[in-house]
Amino acid sequence: MRSPTAEQVFAAYPDVEANSAGLAPDAEELLIPEHLEGVDIIFVMEKTHRAKLNRQFKKYLGWARVVCLDIPDDYTFMQPELIALLEARVMPHLKRV
Repeated sequence: MRSPTAEQVFAAYPDVEANSAGLAPDAEELLIPEHLEGVDIIFVMEKTHRAKLNRQFKKYLGWARVVCLDIPDDYTFMQPELIALLEARVMPHLKRV
């Protein structure tokens, strides 16, 4: 529920287009190359996600920065602690975009 929470939270921010897609076969929205077109920054929750993203989609990443947030899969959708953690870890990167 980390990525769907992040999508909902950051979609409300001005000048931010936030979308969530997963790398696992059972993801609600599976990542496809078209999701990466024109992207400035990609946030992943774990180092294993970054490695898998690079393995499967390296040729589609272009100049996009990939940032690992190091957030464990211990939260429920829109859990206040998760929202606070996402904002603390994402906001410094958004100010650079």
